[in-house]
Amino acid sequence: MSPKPASANITWTDLRVTDEMRAVRLGQRGVVVWLTGLSGSGKSTMAVGLDSRLHSHGIASYILDGDNLRHGLCRDLGFSDTDRRENIRRTGEVAKLMAQSGIVVICSLISPFRADRVSVHASCEKDAVLFSEIYVSAPLSTCELRDPKGLYKKARAGQIQGFTGIDSPYEAPEMPGLTLDTAETSVEACQERLFNHVLNLSRL
Repeated sequence: MSPKPASANITWTDLRVTDEMRAVRLGQRGVVVWLTGLSGSGKSTMAVGLDSRLHSHGIASYILDGDNLRHGLCRDLGFSDTDRRENIRRTGEVAKLMAQSGIVVICSLISPFRADRVSVHASCEKDAVLFSEIYVSAPLSTCELRDPKGLYKKARAGQIQGFTGIDSPYEAPEMPGLTLDTAETSVEACQERLFNHVLNLSRL
């Protein structure tokens, strides 16, 4: 159950246009596609590829990228466990609203804690919004070798504290909608599987 608002002096405004009406107008179903995995696992690559492919097929979509969100919506948050949970909560609520407008929302965040992802799923489910958790899987050793942002090197040198996979845990999904093994499978094959999965979810 969602926590109560901080103020009691607010009233929910009912809308005339329903989610179903918006979906019919767009000719597609809104979906929250949640990509989770270690830094360097390939989440951003999968997200950008999916967004591009959906666009080329006439399907409206948008990416909510973890780093990008920290430049605006979540710029006041750090990387403590509490801030990470709030980061996921905010992203989940925005993603749900966007999906209710009828578009495919691609969320690309490490989102290390299982309970936070479950909470976003539950929030979407409560409002009949489709949610699919995608585990972008790659072992820590592979992610460290890739290290596209040089963050693992900094974490190993003690320049970054609380880095997921090094001195902060990552809890892998127990029952993801789809697992993409980017260490053993080509980028193209992973993107094909992801596209087909999301295409089926977005169909009316």
